Amino acid sequence: MVSYARAGALAAAALLLTGVLAGCDDGTDDKPGKAADGGTAGSPSAAAPSGADGKPARLPALPGSLTSQHPDWKRCEAPEGGTAPGSDWRCATVRVPLDYAKPADGTIGIALIRKEARDKGQRLGSMLFNFGGPGGSGVSILPRAAGSYEKLNTRYDLVGFDPRGVAGSAGVRCRSDQEQEDAARKVDMTPDTAAEEAAFMKDGADFGAGCERRSGKVLPFVGTSNAARDMDLIREVLGDRKLTYFGMSYGTELGGTYAHLFPGNVGRAVLDAVVDPTADAVGHARNQTTGFQRALENYLKDRGQDPKAGTQRIARLLAKIDRKPLPTGTSRELNESLALTGIVMPLYSKDSWPLLTQALDEAEGGRGSMLLQLADSYNSRDEKGHYGTESHSQRAISCADSSARPTAADAKALLPEFEKLSPVFGAFLAWDTAGWCADWPVKGERANPEASAPGAAPILVVGTTGDPATPYEGARKMADELGKGVGVLLTNKGEGHGAYGRNTCVTSTVNTYFLDGKVPADGRTCS
Repeated sequence: MVSYARAGALAAAALLLTGVLAGCDDGTDDKPGKAADGGTAGSPSAAAPSGADGKPARLPALPGSLTSQHPDWKRCEAPEGGTAPGSDWRCATVRVPLDYAKPADGTIGIALIRKEARDKGQRLGSMLFNFGGPGGSGVSILPRAAGSYEKLNTRYDLVGFDPRGVAGSAGVRCRSDQEQEDAARKVDMTPDTAAEEAAFMKDGADFGAGCERRSGKVLPFVGTSNAARDMDLIREVLGDRKLTYFGMSYGTELGGTYAHLFPGNVGRAVLDAVVDPTADAVGHARNQTTGFQRALENYLKDRGQDPKAGTQRIARLLAKIDRKPLPTGTSRELNESLALTGIVMPLYSKDSWPLLTQALDEAEGGRGSMLLQLADSYNSRDEKGHYGTESHSQRAISCADSSARPTAADAKALLPEFEKLSPVFGAFLAWDTAGWCADWPVKGERANPEASAPGAAPILVVGTTGDPATPYEGARKMADELGKGVGVLLTNKGEGHGAYGRNTCVTSTVNTYFLDGKVPADGRTCS
């Protein structure tokens, strides 16, 4: 998958905004399904990466020591930089193979968190969540977001997990805080000179080298296909015959991959804020350029401004900041790259648009404090200069997934098209295609994810017309790729990244689907 952010840029906010604002076959069906290769789908060993015919290949059977695990649920400790969740939450670790092709060669631990269903007599099973990224810690996010899922928690255990390579699950680390601070200060994300281009590409290569030094053992194995296999082993260990799943943003790619590998094990599944499964690295960047420009224009219209004139004004402001960074009232300055990140952050949610207005007004007045604060929030940087590792995991997973390795020349060739699509975001996202996986130490698995899932139960696919990070068009493509009778499209006419918990109609439809098994008509619209 392409970069939803480079070193923490265009998607980390989805992890918090979707999670905090958010928010057919029965999940208790006791008949084992069939994997796409004809094997029994009750074990993750029944599926593997797609072969030349598009079907999953076989992998070795997993030992009983893995498939018969019993999680030891205990009170949760505080995650790094956070606080421990309340007494209703319990945490555990499930062992999974590092390499599913060689399950005897060692395991890693996958961190889980669970809040049990309140109505034990009407319990339907477990509901597994992924809030996006890639790189989001479900163990950290789910307790903060759980208020949005109170109705679902009546009959489902809410279960979050850190995917492999993330936080408590052999989390990837690539840089120190000081190295990240230096890169944020010195590296121009829209290079204009040969020296800036060289520094930009070197930074991408250095990031990958740091990942290899610190996390080289897991780097080849942190891709989405392996995370999907982990989900199926988690399903089995939790005692669920079918997987009930709620995926947001990147979590929709993970959900589509799971459905492709284990169509017979799909129970009730919802994909909200959908990644386009037909897009390659450049296609994702093009989609995001279109999506963020669309969101910016919608923001400008909402403020009573002409979208074209407003876009040009912001582009001129960024060019001015590129020439001379703005003071912020601290020892740090606001450069163009940080300003872009600060503009991106509030576009994820219409509720944050007033913050963008204040930040732009301040920047036009010659100070960059608010945009810097927004960028810091987006980059998971606290007041003491400590950075979270979401961006490390995000890049490692994305580069393990995507086989694309665009060069600086490839990025420069995209500039005319991308800058026409968006004078504000175009150059940033064109260059991002080259810097993201520059000289990456691990080969990527494929050009784009596979989501075809013939025979799977209906999967509800939710797309929002004003979504900046995963534009609406991707939802229709996901529904089509899942296949006839599988992908069911629900359209939300609105703004922001993700619809559940923001739109009453969408929330009610999703709840009814999860709790009662009622599948809405394909093509239904909420406004």
